Amino acid sequence: MTELSPTAGKNSQDIQGDEKLSPRKAPSICSTRYGIAFIVHLCNFIIMAQNIIMNITMVAMVNNTSHQPSFNGSTEGLPVDSFGDPNNSPKSLPARAPVYDWNPQIQGIIFSAINYGMILTLAPSGYLAGRVGTKRVVGAALLGSSLLVLFTPLAADFGLVFLIATRILQGISLGLGYGGQFAIWERWSPPHERSRLCGIAVSGLLLGTCIAILLGGIISQTLGWPSVFYIFGGFGCICFLLWCALVYDDPVTHPWINITEKEYIISSLAQQVNSTKQPLPIKAMVRSLPLWSMCVCCFSHQWLINIIIIYAPTYISSVFNIDIKNSGFLSALPFIIAWVICLLGSYLADFLLTKNFRLVTVRKIATVLGNVPSSTFLLVLPFVASNYIIAVSLLTLSCGLGLLCQPGVYVNALDIAPRHSSFLMGASRAFAQISAVLAPTVSGFLLSQDPEFGWRNVFSLSFVINTLGLIFYLIFGKADVQDWAKERKLTHL
Repeated sequence: MTELSPTAGKNSQDIQGDEKLSPRKAPSICSTRYGIAFIVHLCNFIIMAQNIIMNITMVAMVNNTSHQPSFNGSTEGLPVDSFGDPNNSPKSLPARAPVYDWNPQIQGIIFSAINYGMILTLAPSGYLAGRVGTKRVVGAALLGSSLLVLFTPLAADFGLVFLIATRILQGISLGLGYGGQFAIWERWSPPHERSRLCGIAVSGLLLGTCIAILLGGIISQTLGWPSVFYIFGGFGCICFLLWCALVYDDPVTHPWINITEKEYIISSLAQQVNSTKQPLPIKAMVRSLPLWSMCVCCFSHQWLINIIIIYAPTYISSVFNIDIKNSGFLSALPFIIAWVICLLGSYLADFLLTKNFRLVTVRKIATVLGNVPSSTFLLVLPFVASNYIIAVSLLTLSCGLGLLCQPGVYVNALDIAPRHSSFLMGASRAFAQISAVLAPTVSGFLLSQDPEFGWRNVFSLSFVINTLGLIFYLIFGKADVQDWAKERKLTHL
């Protein structure tokens, strides 16, 4: 099958030749490349946790029972009586935790503000990481985001404008970290292990979502919502130190890697040309339907995922009238399932490739399984709102199965343009991140305009967008190296 491994721009015989070129295959267990994947996993954990903690703390930050005039246009003051007696404060929130008078539309703007910054840096971060190294780009992003998270409670006290500005700056840092990390797999991942290594790394996003939602509700209820930002911001600073000490851009510069593993990785990547000296064929990229199909499908799928991530705590809390502590437990459940499915799906994709499945078939099967069931379950969710168990089960399945897309469309850039993959994976995620700006803004508008059918409209719109993006990808998606991504030899007359 000549399409079995276009990830490396070769056919199956080329892969066999590479395996013979290596002295012997290096083991996966306790290997440096899987250690790197685990560190990137930890980095993604903190990146996503810092991204979405606002979504779970919003339940505690907003006063849903009082509509008194706010101080400085944002805060409503402390939940204590006029004499400062904390015993008379609301039982649902700790004393001295400020609350704010933000309607659903304002909340949607706050949610989406972080994504404005991410859109600006996702595409350039992949290119920048290919030039100066993933270690520097992601390290700077991790430190910057952590410091801004620590500043967030103070920014909220200063006012809505300061909070939104802080969120945008944090988005710039997160975009550098998320988009810049993929360049590392150009130098660390053997072609037939890319789904696994990328799956392990990216699954940290799911675990970060899960832990943030799970602990965010508990911390908000016991210590106050500002403590959520202090804890995750401090943990991010610790992760920054680990990143600087343990991560290296390639096997050649790594001081502790086993010689056998180093030779195995280098030999498996021997026929891939370093992309740092190759100019970007921007015009050809813009005209490439396979590339556009990948971007559009990522956009439509991210719309679905963002609806689940952003509004799961609010939906469970508002529809079933559950306090924020239990809402955290219930909202985290889908991401626990998604974390497991992402890892299993990545291993399954690599397994199918070893059984001579065409690469394009594997990518599209994974993408279909990650889109159709998830969007369908979300569509029927409002119709079973009265049944608590069924609703939570559908939300869990929708989120869990959605991550089957990871070994599908999300790694497709490594297939169609391996030498430009760091830039394209950042660019495709930047395009998809537009949905993270539009989804909460549009959804907040729908919820504020139609309280009775607002959730039904939000989930129906998500289904339509998701389905259209999937159809476009199934028609135009490819998995072989595109002509514009192949090595070009320049001749001078």
